[in-house]
Amino acid sequence: MGKITLDEPKTGSQLLLETLRDQGVDTIFGYPGGAVLPLYDAIYSFEGIHHILGRHEQGCVHEAEGYAKSTGKVGVAVVTSGPGATNAITGIADAMSDSVPLLVFTGQVATAGIGKDAFQEADIVGITMPITKYNYQVRDTADIPRIITEAIHIATTGRPGPVVIDLPKDISDKKVEAINDPAVHLPSYQPTVVPNEMQIKKILKQLGKAKKPVIVAGGGVTYSEASDALIAFAERYQIPVVTSLLGQGTIATTHPLFLGMGGMHGSYAANIAMTEADFMLAIGCRFDDRLTGNPKTFAKNAKVVHVDIDPAEIGKIIAVDIPVVGDAKKALEMLLAETPIHNNTQKWIEKVNKDKERVRSYDKKERVVQPQAVIERIGELTDGDAIVVTDVGQHQMWTAQYYPYKNERQLITSGGLGTMGFGIPAAIGAKIANPDKEVVLFVGDGGFQMTNQELAILNIYKVPIKVVMLNNHSLGMVRQWQEAFYDGRTSESVFDVLPDFQKLVEAYGIEHYKFDNPATLEDDLTVIQKDKPLFIEVDISRKEHVLPMVPAGKSNHEMLGVNFNA
Repeated sequence: MGKITLDEPKTGSQLLLETLRDQGVDTIFGYPGGAVLPLYDAIYSFEGIHHILGRHEQGCVHEAEGYAKSTGKVGVAVVTSGPGATNAITGIADAMSDSVPLLVFTGQVATAGIGKDAFQEADIVGITMPITKYNYQVRDTADIPRIITEAIHIATTGRPGPVVIDLPKDISDKKVEAINDPAVHLPSYQPTVVPNEMQIKKILKQLGKAKKPVIVAGGGVTYSEASDALIAFAERYQIPVVTSLLGQGTIATTHPLFLGMGGMHGSYAANIAMTEADFMLAIGCRFDDRLTGNPKTFAKNAKVVHVDIDPAEIGKIIAVDIPVVGDAKKALEMLLAETPIHNNTQKWIEKVNKDKERVRSYDKKERVVQPQAVIERIGELTDGDAIVVTDVGQHQMWTAQYYPYKNERQLITSGGLGTMGFGIPAAIGAKIANPDKEVVLFVGDGGFQMTNQELAILNIYKVPIKVVMLNNHSLGMVRQWQEAFYDGRTSESVFDVLPDFQKLVEAYGIEHYKFDNPATLEDDLTVIQKDKPLFIEVDISRKEHVLPMVPAGKSNHEMLGVNFNA
């Protein structure tokens, strides 16, 4: 490893910030503390990187996630040692589950105190090992540029994910006159991007035999920005498309080949198509239980093709007939480059289109506001073009079902980990990353109470997100399960007392509204078009369930709530 002499001595903190800037990082979300004081002293006078002061370390990491999910760029968070680092764990685990490129710097006690139970010491390398793509503890200041350069490369290539860099206080404070060569040299890390050409040909050969093909598009299609190629392939061979939750937006909800989201709260057409298909092309999805239901009966009649950049995901849950390791966009481009084959799906398309007519509708004559109506109206008012962020729960599923998505990277949500409290900070990060786009957050009264302190950021940093809180005075999804599967025993899932959310938001200086009249709802919600931070609280029906619903462990065709309008 060669040495590079610096023009002048620099501290580890200076090297850290300069390396981030050279790597294209323009925003850091962070919260200071004793172990990162040298870094924050360097931030004080550093130009070229904007620091956003969060209000809790979990919030900082979710903000970085919102930034990363909405752009594809690496999100960066800085927290201090001990409780600062452990508070960040939830965000790191969330990023690992959803393949989010993150770089999280955790302060650490000085090297002399490591392993001696020093004040605010925690073994963050050991703690985060199972929930990171990789992690480092810096032991040589001269290594900081190399480690950061490597970390960003690891976080953003192959299957993206979080990388933690543990930074002892003395390492960040020490001055050095030379650094180790930062050029990336990772011979043992060579992710496969280009699929095997023979496997691509096998896909088309099998497709030519299929009468009932279906495409299942997951988050990997979004992350590789492969929507155009996906749509072109589906249109060429007239194959209906189902998406996972994180695949929403890869094909417009209005596209004639789109069947809806599949899985536990998927559409009738999507779930029946996956059940009856004789050929399934799954791209960039990991076949998690929320999509597959009972894996023993999932797509049991289909020849399954699984395209994924992570070889560990192929065959992990669903038996695969044609495994393809590689980037989703590259795989689709290679499929499109092949000489077109002959196939005929006309009868299949006619069948799935009839299934699409069986849509679960809600009672529009209810005397209380229906959550679906709120989401549909906001979809109209934003022309289906907003970046939509959700927290986790019933509102998340209604938003997935009823917002009219058009584009990839449009839905920002916590998929794999299902993290309540994700919404507010993630929306802030998405808006900071995309100042010219409308960002609308849908959140429940439960999730709102977990991270609402991050609202302090909105006016301070001029972040005009629109927060729409659907208030059913309960932990709605927990209550739904209790009502459906526990004989209605709503144990600790109903909020008998809630704070006055209007006063709470007013304390942060945010313009606020409360609506509860279905007769005036359409006009009431037009306030969302104001160009300023807004909080809109909507009292919704407390008895509404998310339907359809596949009970845990059941097959996708065993949906509850299938008394559809035809």
